[in-house]
Amino acid sequence: MASAVAHSITAPTCFAPKQSVAARSAVARRCRVSCIAEPPSVKASTPTPTIEESEAAVVAGNAPWAPPPAAKPQAPAGTPSVSTLVWTNLMNSEAFCVILSSLVVNSLDFFLYGILVDGMHLPSRPRRNRKSLALRNAFQETVITPANFILPLFVHEGEKNSPIGAMPGCQRLGWRHGLIEEVYKARDVGVNSVVLFPKVPDALKSATADECYNEDGLVHRSIRLLKDKFPDLVIYTDVALDPYNSDGHDGICREDGVIMNDETVHQLCKQAVSQARAGADVVSPSDMMDGRIGAIRTALDAEGFTDVSIMAYTAKYASAFYGPFREALDSNPRFGDKKTYQMNPGNYREALIETRADEREGADILMVKPAMPYLDVIRLLRDSSPLPISAYQVSGEYSMIKAASAAGMLDERKAILESLLCIKRAGADVILTYFALQAARYLCGEE
Repeated sequence: MASAVAHSITAPTCFAPKQSVAARSAVARRCRVSCIAEPPSVKASTPTPTIEESEAAVVAGNAPWAPPPAAKPQAPAGTPSVSTLVWTNLMNSEAFCVILSSLVVNSLDFFLYGILVDGMHLPSRPRRNRKSLALRNAFQETVITPANFILPLFVHEGEKNSPIGAMPGCQRLGWRHGLIEEVYKARDVGVNSVVLFPKVPDALKSATADECYNEDGLVHRSIRLLKDKFPDLVIYTDVALDPYNSDGHDGICREDGVIMNDETVHQLCKQAVSQARAGADVVSPSDMMDGRIGAIRTALDAEGFTDVSIMAYTAKYASAFYGPFREALDSNPRFGDKKTYQMNPGNYREALIETRADEREGADILMVKPAMPYLDVIRLLRDSSPLPISAYQVSGEYSMIKAASAAGMLDERKAILESLLCIKRAGADVILTYFALQAARYLCGEE
């Protein structure tokens, strides 16, 4: 009979070479099912009983044959024999503590062995829900998909792409061709949101960053090009002066080095409106000036852009993890640092002040930047606000994983997916990440 069974499985694939792969697989599946469902003694000529006959047989106690339970896997030789454990509160009792304190080491080992082998019962065993891949997948609380990613794209005036040394795998994209090709790749794996960052020629930078609202500028042309090619693409823009500022700061610098708040906000409003006019879906003020969300919302509404959203960089910290990004845009501050407007890394509660202000002023999305070192802040915003939360896995986070992976210290694929999963678990709805394209390919099974 065994040979007949084997022949029934192999014959369709061996003797029908012109069948498609799908057809051969379907035949093989049917053969395997029939072999599993019938006892070895059943002949192929046995007529198939009706439903009524099958039910009557079961009622009469003649249940049909089914495979026996799988044999219990054997433990390695030398494994101690452990009886079913019965839990008592002995471990937590005062008597246990008294006995424990009176035992010498050897006696203690023997005593604990007796409890663990013969005295404990664990009605709750969390490992039961982790024992198979199917169960782990069923009970997984946090899931990431390509729809959760926003892909940051660096653009420059050149026609060719230019690699970024500090960010392996990232490039400054030629705004006309490289940008389009990168977006094609992203959309192919389900990433349909991008945020644009321009590498502005030095000759166009100024102390007041007027180039930021030039409607024929690099970002504005890129937006129009993308919207013409991909009308349903969600385009986020960066609203800040640093790429356009000859001083490299996010705001206008007074001669004594002070960053001027209200004057900067005036420029940011003009920048945001010009980006909306070009076709931006979401403007993203990253400057950390006071009051800028309310001012930008008012400016957008006054120009009729009531549907354009604002993603506020709510808790943007003065972090050391931005270094590779500033190389990519050549936007390092010419003097000083950004600690008078970006948040102190040691502060947690201060994020609530920024959250309340941004909510009150009309933000649609709240962001935490960086992401991985500030998972507690992401959770704080998630628990404190009903608004969507975004998190920016910044250039330093990206480059660390890339460098460690290149040195053989990390499994790159696992590290990328775990880092993004943790950011999502902390409370982020969307994640700005340079890994968006690579991670989406992993999730889609392409790599």
